[in-house]
This record gives sequence, structure tokens and C-alpha cells, in this order.
Amino acid sequence: MRSAMAKLVGVVLGMALALALVVGVELFSAVVYPIPADLQGNIPEHVRRYPHWILGVVVPAWGATATAATWVASRVGNRLAGIVVALLLAWALVFNLTALPYTMWFKIVMFGVFPIACLLGVWSGTRTASATSAGARLREPQPR
Repeated sequence: MRSAMAKLVGVVLGMALALALVVGVELFSAVVYPIPADLQGNIPEHVRRYPHWILGVVVPAWGATATAATWVASRVGNRLAGIVVALLLAWALVFNLTALPYTMWFKIVMFGVFPIACLLGVWSGTRTASATSAGARLREPQPR
């Protein structure tokens, strides 16, 4: 039961971190390239007009977001929690890249960067068996 709860908490914390970081990236985008008044909320046209340098900044920002979110999920939960977060984020990325008219180079680069970022987060966030058992030994009462 404790393990299942840790996995659930890991997924929730990983997704919460991803949401916060994506909002931060979107705020950055809104500050450096606000929606022009002539578009009147036409998001697809706004995305079509994105300067390439903004997309160049977004690639590592979204990659770092995926790495951080999967790392937190794996660290708090375990590898499975990190994989669940990676799959949820992959679904969101695919939806975003197919729903909006991003330039082709951005789509290709994101489909390359994203899996590497998730693998890095899950791999580096997963505790090894020796580290986990060492932590358990530290919590055991010591004989007198």
C-alpha cells in the first residue's frame, strides 16, 4: 500500500511540476511575443507566426520540463511513476504538436529531444537498490 501511494504521489508531483514549468514557458512566450491585436485570439495563426528564436528557446525549456517532471516522479515514486509521467507528457506533446501549426523543424526536434529528456529524468531519478537499502539501514534502530 505504501509503495502504491508513493507511486501516486510521484505521478501527481511530477505532473504538477510539469504544469508549473509549462505555464512558465508560456508566460515567457507571451512576454516576448504577445498575441497581436489583429489576430483577436487566433492561436493557430499566432503559433504559425512565432519567430524561430522563440521556438529555439522553447525546445530546451520543454526538454528541461520533461526531465525535471520525470525525475521528480521517479525519485518520489519509482521508475514506473516516472514512466507514467513521461507517457502523460508525451500524449500532451503529441496533441500540442498536431493541433497547432508549428514549423516542421520544431516538430521534428521536439520528437527527438522529448524521449531523450524523459529517459534522462527517469534514469537519473530512479533510486538504485543499494541506495534504497542503505537508506533503510539508516532508519533501523541500532543495537546497543
